[in-house]
Amino acid sequence: MDWLDGLDGEWLWLTLGVLLAAAELIAPGYFLIWMAVAAFATGLVTVAAGVDPVIQVLCFVVFSLFSVLAARSWLSRYPIESSDPLMNDRGGRLVGQTAVVTQAIEGGGGRVRHGDSEWIAHGPDSPVGARLTITGHEGTVLLVAPMRATHIEEQMTPRDPGILP
Repeated sequence: MDWLDGLDGEWLWLTLGVLLAAAELIAPGYFLIWMAVAAFATGLVTVAAGVDPVIQVLCFVVFSLFSVLAARSWLSRYPIESSDPLMNDRGGRLVGQTAVVTQAIEGGGGRVRHGDSEWIAHGPDSPVGARLTITGHEGTVLLVAPMRATHIEEQMTPRDPGILP
C-alpha cells in the first residue's frame, strides 16, 4: 500500500465522500449519503487541523454515527411521503375495483379474475360470473363483497316496496 503514502488524507476523504455519494445515487437508501457527509467533514477536519490518520478514522466514525443517527431521527419525525404509497402493494391497488368470480365462492372461498390475473378470494357465497368489489387483501388472497348499486340504479329502484313506479 505504498501508493497511499503519497496521497494526502484530505484527498482520500474527498474521494471516499464522492464514491459514497455516487453509490447512494446508484443504490438509493438514504444511508450512504450521510456517510459521504461524514467523509467530507473528516476531510475538512484533516485540512483544518492536519490530524494523524488514526484521529481521521476516529473522526469519520464519530461523524458517521452522528450523521446517520441525526438523519434517522429527522426522517422518523418528518417521513418522506410517497407520491404512490401503494406502489409495491398490488393487492392494495385493487381495492375498490371489480372482479369476476371464476370458481364459485362457497363457504367463503373461491377464485376471482381481475384483468389478466386470477386470485384466490374470500367473501360471501357467489356463483360463477358474479361481479364483486374488491374490499381488501390478506397477503395474496383478495377479500371481496357484493357490488354496491350506483347512484343511478338507486334512483331507479323504489325506496319503499309498497310504492309502485
